[in-house]
Amino acid sequence: MDNLGLVEQLHQARERLYQEIGHVIIGQQEILEYLFMAMLCRGHVLLEGVPGLAKTLIIKTLADVLDLSFSRIQFTPDLMPSDITGTEIIEESKSGGRKFKFFKGPIFANIILADEINRTPPKTQAALLEAMQEHTVTAAGTTYPLDDPFFVMATQNPIEQEGTYPLPEAQLDRFMFNLRIQYPTRDEEIQIVNATTGSPGKSPAKVISREDIAAFHDLVHQIPVAENVVAYAVDLVRSTRPGQDGGPEFIREWVEWGAGPRASQYLILGAKVRAALAERPTPDIADVTAMVKPVMRHRLIPNFNAEADGINTDAILDRLMERKP
Repeated sequence: MDNLGLVEQLHQARERLYQEIGHVIIGQQEILEYLFMAMLCRGHVLLEGVPGLAKTLIIKTLADVLDLSFSRIQFTPDLMPSDITGTEIIEESKSGGRKFKFFKGPIFANIILADEINRTPPKTQAALLEAMQEHTVTAAGTTYPLDDPFFVMATQNPIEQEGTYPLPEAQLDRFMFNLRIQYPTRDEEIQIVNATTGSPGKSPAKVISREDIAAFHDLVHQIPVAENVVAYAVDLVRSTRPGQDGGPEFIREWVEWGAGPRASQYLILGAKVRAALAERPTPDIADVTAMVKPVMRHRLIPNFNAEADGINTDAILDRLMERKP
């Protein structure tokens, strides 16, 4: 199938996917759109929101409509790295001999739901680093490849800090998007209450196959991008670094560390898939700007001055977008 046919197939697949997810999830269309976009880019997602906003249910339902294996890991303070990656045990054969055998952990799946990822210590959080970047797991000197595709979708509660461990910057940088889920509207909340306190609704059906997802991945990487759009994304990311010549004064005042090159890569990948979903042949600068907050909000480190002024990363990015042409 040619690229034009794949774009049409992608558009139809998205409509079927949202229709099936709508049997379970009410509202949150923007969150669903970004989750789907991240999957098309082979990216990982960190979803933040207060309890009760269906973070876990959204990811679980998305996994249900895809023909992919799914594994949920509930992160707790006593979770060990081997509980995620797997462990070696001594197995005795019928002849009486003994040997070590590796038993794969829950990370060996296509979609990983890392629920409340900030509730486990950094040692266990780090068990995901190799998997997220290299798509492999190393145990006892042996490297095991993970199934393709592989996505990590993590959730965390931003308002409860007691007994939590903030994610290290190196791990945050592995997430393509940092999405912040908001409260539903009044009408949506009424629909949610009616749907969840009555008889069970229809279960979603699987609508996108593993082969389709692989074809969509290839399509996204083949989409051409104009040089001025790439230059815009790179200049935007570079302008978040306080030591950069010609950078805005408020960046030097409020930012300790800016975004790295991975942010530029994800801005362009996100812009590509946004254009494809809109059935356009190539992304423009508007597609890049639509990716700025989800791609960059977890890659800027505000300094003490910003905290004292009550300025968060979203406010800094808003100011930056006002300045850029």
